[in-house]
Amino acid sequence: MAEAQLQDFPSLFSLEGKVAVVTGGSRGLGLSAASALLQAGASKVFISSRKAAACDAACATLNALPNLRPGARAISVPADSATLEGVKHLLALVARETDHVDILLANAGATWGEAFDTHPDGAFAKVMDLNVRGVFNLIREFAPLLQKRASVDDPSRVVITASVAGLGVGTLGKQGTYGYSASKAAVLHLGRNLAVELGPRGITVNSICPGFFPSKMSNGLLEMAGGVAELGRANPMRRLGKSEDIAGVIVYLTSRAGSHVNGAAIEIDGGALWQRGQLDVKL
Repeated sequence: MAEAQLQDFPSLFSLEGKVAVVTGGSRGLGLSAASALLQAGASKVFISSRKAAACDAACATLNALPNLRPGARAISVPADSATLEGVKHLLALVARETDHVDILLANAGATWGEAFDTHPDGAFAKVMDLNVRGVFNLIREFAPLLQKRASVDDPSRVVITASVAGLGVGTLGKQGTYGYSASKAAVLHLGRNLAVELGPRGITVNSICPGFFPSKMSNGLLEMAGGVAELGRANPMRRLGKSEDIAGVIVYLTSRAGSHVNGAAIEIDGGALWQRGQLDVKL
């Protein structure tokens, strides 16, 4: 049997000329992912979140990166991804600048921490709306742009930001994140369904499952759980996540290297999910 030949390895992780949309891209993991996309060669990366000022500031930071391709730029497109109207508004803003999208990062998310007995219905609904319903609406509305240049050899990519909390028990007690954990489990299964639905259309759908990464969303829980240093020492890798850990997985899934990965859920938590057979890192 003839050996398979690996063709053009230098371009395997290149995103040269790709167009990407990142929701929740103005800070935290979304901003790290957007930075990775641009530095891997993407020509346009649309940054979306609810606050226009935050999107503008993120784009200024990204556009000042020293190693971008000529003409590459981040573009501010503020919108509320929690509502169908907001998703349609985002689509309209993006469609003014491009007739296709190669990469869609469904990263916008929310959480709420409160005890079980007083956990508000409105808070649970808000988290589920953005983290699950909003993701479904986003992918459905952007599907025509994602299909525009998709092919068997070069599929378009959707990456959903889920969480290890969707794979095991999340945070319980006084700051229980019941809606968050349930939403991340739901969106993981949604991703698997959409991977099968959209694969024949030339679109892969994969999910990432971060553990604790210091960020505005997680800092409160980090402090309650003992702080960055203590949690880092308890992790099998003896540290918490950092930007490069997200960047590497995002580039892998969205480049030619990941073109046959579909329906996957990749844990990025240093192995804490499997430590002593339980979910020790709770986000």
